[in-house]
Amino acid sequence: MISIRQRKGVKTTEVSEDYAAQEANVKLENKLPSGCTTRRLWKLLSFMVGGTIALCIGLLTSVYLATLHENDLWFSNIKEVEREISFRTECGLYYSYYKQMLQAPTLMQGFHGLIYDNKTESMRTINLLQRMNIYQEVFLSILYRVLPIQKYLEPVYFYIYTLFGLQAIYVTALYITSWLLSGTWLSGLLAAFWYVTNRIDTTRVEFTIPLRENWALPFFAIQIAAITYFLRPNLQPLSERLTLLAIFISTFLFSLTWQFNQFMMLMQALVLFTLDSLDMLPAVKATWLYGIQMTGLLLVCILQFFNSMILGSLLISFNLSVLIARKLQKNLKTGSFLNRLGKLLLHLFAVLCLTLFLNNIIKKLLNLKSDEHIFKFLKAKFGFGATRDFDANLYLCEEAFGLLPFNTFGRLSDTLLFYAYIFVLSITVMAALAVAFHNLSDSARQQSTGQMGKCTIILKPETAYNLIHTILFGFLALSTMRMKYLWTSHMCVFASFGLCSPEIWELLLKSIHLYNPKRICIMRYSVPILILLYLCYKLSHSKEGRVCWEHAVTGRSQAVHRKDLDQPPALRRQQPEGADQSGLSDLCKEVPRGRACPPEVLWHGLRHPGRQYLLRAEAPAGLPAAGPAGHRQWAHDGWPRRE
Repeated sequence: MISIRQRKGVKTTEVSEDYAAQEANVKLENKLPSGCTTRRLWKLLSFMVGGTIALCIGLLTSVYLATLHENDLWFSNIKEVEREISFRTECGLYYSYYKQMLQAPTLMQGFHGLIYDNKTESMRTINLLQRMNIYQEVFLSILYRVLPIQKYLEPVYFYIYTLFGLQAIYVTALYITSWLLSGTWLSGLLAAFWYVTNRIDTTRVEFTIPLRENWALPFFAIQIAAITYFLRPNLQPLSERLTLLAIFISTFLFSLTWQFNQFMMLMQALVLFTLDSLDMLPAVKATWLYGIQMTGLLLVCILQFFNSMILGSLLISFNLSVLIARKLQKNLKTGSFLNRLGKLLLHLFAVLCLTLFLNNIIKKLLNLKSDEHIFKFLKAKFGFGATRDFDANLYLCEEAFGLLPFNTFGRLSDTLLFYAYIFVLSITVMAALAVAFHNLSDSARQQSTGQMGKCTIILKPETAYNLIHTILFGFLALSTMRMKYLWTSHMCVFASFGLCSPEIWELLLKSIHLYNPKRICIMRYSVPILILLYLCYKLSHSKEGRVCWEHAVTGRSQAVHRKDLDQPPALRRQQPEGADQSGLSDLCKEVPRGRACPPEVLWHGLRHPGRQYLLRAEAPAGLPAAGPAGHRQWAHDGWPRRE
């Protein structure tokens, strides 16, 4: 009985212990799904908030730039011919093809007029679709004729609103790229704010709307965002295919809309080649990107009636050379440090020689000489000899193709962008050098799982791509001022990513022996928020910001065309005697009286329901002293030159 009781007691104890253990396991299992569910809900909420902010900030930027354009040119109050005259230099030429397609009786006659054009060049008939990147004008003209909007929207407004809408896509793509790199949408918000506050150096769309770069750069930003996502490890097959499709479409549209496409993508190919050679990028993904570049460019070549300049581009020769050299040179990424370094130098020499050989062969077969002036320009620009070529000398005379002015860095520093960029760039460059040295070291050591994991944490493939991208395009911008818009926009992305990246702060805090997970969390959120507050304060206290804010709130518009936006000219108010000032803006009331204005200031009106107030500037001799007509004559006879 006792033994039985003892056995029963033991059984009872065992059962109770087993039951308690099972109950604890059930509780633990119940807790885990709830934790995962909470985490998923939090990620979903963060994604929805970040996505909404991305769309809003893109649309607001588009409206902001459109408002600046309206304020600058008084666009809605001038005649149709004056709106067309506002498209200066080659901008008017591109717009004329859009207008030509709209005025053609049928689409086929419009296409025939572009293919057999005898008005652009004297005494010659040329194919405009082959010579110029004007497919965007053709597409817009077809869209305008098909859509039932002729009664509500004039052709010129449909044209400029499309380009301002592309700016919304541009800013959204920059936002997403920074978000993908840092893991938080706060980084994207900071990148968008930096883009807007530095708009003098990040875009010129509001005063040179039809330029090819304003069509192409939004697609270029989409391509960079897609490549950034594509380089992430362990992507699902469906996500990888969709990302490759996005890269292909954006690459094709970028190539179709800008004449400098092959040179920009050559820089991208150099980025991929560098990362692939240093083993910072999977070779398979680099091969996919090489193939997409060549396929997109060949499709553009077909659409441009087999433009021989595309076939003879350095990009196609370089990409083919890289793929051929990789097949010929085996075991490139094995061996000791010196062995791998020697193989790398040999590989670089082989690719360079093969590129020049293929390019010369293609040009001789096609009898191609249309791009010789570009190489003559580069040769003369960097001091390797003078040239008598007219096109090359024309580029040399253009200020836009000169060196980047030093005052650009002063403007970028005023918004703290340049300081943040240098801070992030220095840390990531040191990390990249460490990873490159590690990858070129003994191959047996590289196969160690722990060290490879450590290097992956130091510099991810997508971070390495954007690092080399910003360095190469930075050198391009320093050498050619016109290309600064490719660099400064990416500068906003790279600087904002670094300030919000936990990896960057981890490297910094570990180097000064202050590493703490809580400190990383505090730094990656507090620093961007403080900079955002500073940018909001700076934007709200700038005169230009107040004008646009007042226009957005009250619907009024003031326009002052001046040469230097940082030094607003003094205006004096002139209004009818005894006029009511209740509708006059506060900004106009604050304008000092009796001060002369530089000649760059034009006549403009401050519109208000039922009344009109004129802002009077000192006009040059011979110009009518009053009225919008004087403003228009002055504007068209001698338009102020802007940087």
